Amino acid sequence: MMNIAQQFMGSENTLQRVLVILFLALGSHGIVLMVKALWKHLKGITSSRPQSKFKSVASLTQSFLIFILYFGAFGLILRELGVSLTAYLASASVLGLAIGFGSQGLVQDVVTGLTLVLSDLINIGNMVEIGGQTGIIRSIGMRFIVIENALGAEVFIPNRSIMNVISYSRGYVRCIVDVTLSNEPGSRDKMKGLIEETTNSFVKQFPGVLVKPVSIEGVIKTAPEKEILRIKFRIWPGRGTPIETLFRQELIQRFKIIDSSYSDWMISVNYEVEKTPSK
Repeated sequence: MMNIAQQFMGSENTLQRVLVILFLALGSHGIVLMVKALWKHLKGITSSRPQSKFKSVASLTQSFLIFILYFGAFGLILRELGVSLTAYLASASVLGLAIGFGSQGLVQDVVTGLTLVLSDLINIGNMVEIGGQTGIIRSIGMRFIVIENALGAEVFIPNRSIMNVISYSRGYVRCIVDVTLSNEPGSRDKMKGLIEETTNSFVKQFPGVLVKPVSIEGVIKTAPEKEILRIKFRIWPGRGTPIETLFRQELIQRFKIIDSSYSDWMISVNYEVEKTPSK
């Protein structure tokens, strides 16, 4: 056994092949790591529409490029071991055909991924709802789209399962709370203080509802003796229930302590679509 090992290592030609194989294996893996590092850098670029489009294409290209690098390196390694590249490519074609018939979902994933990106339906950084999952798109690959939901968890969605896509162009849903201020003398200032206090408490209690900070607008006069104070919540889609129930009811209960005639209808909750600025 020792003699065979010595003969193997003693052969200059064999040693050369071993070095080439190591170079191909380590070199291809090093390039893959560089591609991944470049992709991480691109993900950190400030999101704008042209950059989001570029990052979406780059994400798909990265996935395809990594496959090509490993596939090519494996073929070259086999050549060094005496396997013909022609035979390798032919066997890969036959194997690919067999896999294609056996797992058509893989082909669907690739085709759907290309269609979504090239048709400009979605881009990295968009807030979308796909198959009941809502989140911000973090990457688009040959097989999966990865979105980050309100809890910060990553959700992997196979491209072939994408049937309907709802895109939130602003990246949030705007929930408007209009609070009618009391006409009782001295009550309005107290109400404004309670609104700010209740809003801050709600934000601390339900941080997963909000996408962006809450803004309390100025007093709006809707009639000679009627004024409202508007609160804007920019929230995740489908997460307005705590605002409609808990937040609203807490305000009503606090206001009734100040003004016993204060009615439930005096606080309304509505949802509005905020237009995307023209490019």
